[in-house]
Amino acid sequence: MDNLKNILLNEISDFRDFGHKFENKEISTAEFKGVSGGMGVYAHRGGKEFMIRLRIPSGIMNVEQLKFVYKLAKEKNLDSIHTTTRQAIQLHGLSIDEVCDVMIEALNNGIYTRGGGGNFPRNVSISPLSGVEKEEEFDVTPYAQAVNNHFMSKITTYKLPRKLKVSFSNNEKDCGNAKIADLGFIAVKKDGKDYFKVYITGGLGRNAAKAISYDQLIEAKDVLYHVEAMTNLFMAEGDYENKNKARTRYITARMGEEAVIECYKKHLAEVMEKEDLDLVVEESKINKVGTKIELNHNRLIEQKQEGLYTVNFHPIGGILKLDTLKIIIESIQNSKDIDIRLAMDESMYIRNLDGNEAKVLLEVTEKLGGETKLEQSTSCIGVPTCQIGIAESQSLLHETLDYFKEMNFDKDILPAIHISGCNNSCGTHQIGALGFAGKKKRVNDVSKEVFELHIGGKIGNGDTEFGKILGDICREDIPKCLYDLAVEIDRLGLTYNEFLVTKKENLDNIVGKYFV
Repeated sequence: MDNLKNILLNEISDFRDFGHKFENKEISTAEFKGVSGGMGVYAHRGGKEFMIRLRIPSGIMNVEQLKFVYKLAKEKNLDSIHTTTRQAIQLHGLSIDEVCDVMIEALNNGIYTRGGGGNFPRNVSISPLSGVEKEEEFDVTPYAQAVNNHFMSKITTYKLPRKLKVSFSNNEKDCGNAKIADLGFIAVKKDGKDYFKVYITGGLGRNAAKAISYDQLIEAKDVLYHVEAMTNLFMAEGDYENKNKARTRYITARMGEEAVIECYKKHLAEVMEKEDLDLVVEESKINKVGTKIELNHNRLIEQKQEGLYTVNFHPIGGILKLDTLKIIIESIQNSKDIDIRLAMDESMYIRNLDGNEAKVLLEVTEKLGGETKLEQSTSCIGVPTCQIGIAESQSLLHETLDYFKEMNFDKDILPAIHISGCNNSCGTHQIGALGFAGKKKRVNDVSKEVFELHIGGKIGNGDTEFGKILGDICREDIPKCLYDLAVEIDRLGLTYNEFLVTKKENLDNIVGKYFV
């Protein structure tokens, strides 16, 4: 990787000059985006500030790396970092020179930004409890790491139609979102041996599609052959002319499922004939001595390693304040063998804590992030930061939480909501039990910010579905609508899912009065 590091360092000077030209309006927003995305950089709305995405491979970090990210953000006078729905970290509100300085410092500390955006293979996602979850089939971490390394080894050479997303899940819960990925792997044990179910050509956003199932299990060692087969299929069949249809799901829409499976098999056979990509991986061992505790807490997870625990922390809307990050670091920095996993819902899992360490971390982080499911909602960055955003997704989340506090309603009734500022699904609204997608709409002859309501989305446990679109609600009415929904579910003594199944008329009556 030293050679790659030198190549990437040498790119930064030209990118800095390019960024200055954009700041001086010598090049257009579209021209800048065409280059900056591949560097992991995007301009904020207005073009005066920038975001850089730190590519945290599969969201896997240790304490020293977490301290380094804190140091980076602190030095740039930021008050927060943004944890994403792709297990990465974004720094917002930087100048182009600060972006380039961060890029250099990150590279010198083993963290890449290259390919964090643009037409490149993106961060490989993974179930955040892989390696410690009691119910897992096997630890998929080393396979995801191998694919990350494979992509990064040739990241400057890709010429894809658009982005390519690969995901791994350690069981059918599918916490890595394999069933909505361009290429997804779900762990399976058969006769004591490790296999993967493979899923291809899925994706969220406009014209979302569930991935289709490959018709046979594959040996775990063959993962990289499938990665190359999908990459080659995408380059051969993807749409280089129409960016709006340049994702793998449109290949299946055009060819049909049977034809795309056959095409995939053809590319796979070619790769297996020409390449030697067998994987030999070692499962990591956790030798830390645990300490059992008797404590029930919704953010505490007992690991399969006896006496060890994971604590979940969910910053509100994925905006992790530096003051809070400092508290977390100080709590865990002297503990042995801690690792951190960023999750697909913007939360983080602090793993391998003994019982006493877990108890302390729960205490010091109490009410600094989400405690109820509603507080643990997912939101994209939205307007006014995002260039292409339509609505203020972060504001909607905070307005909702503030309204519930104002009404003194703190019962854990509603599920986490998923909010996207547009239809691109950066807030994964399509797989949310309650999802919202921002748009503009004329209401009583006035242009209003509204959100499209999606109900009943889910992923995992063999039952992945996109939410049903029910209608549009003005942003200012959504907190009251959700409150009314929570009150009714509480009155009936049901769970949210039970309410959806058995009380459809009640649901329609509550949300219907808010539709515009």
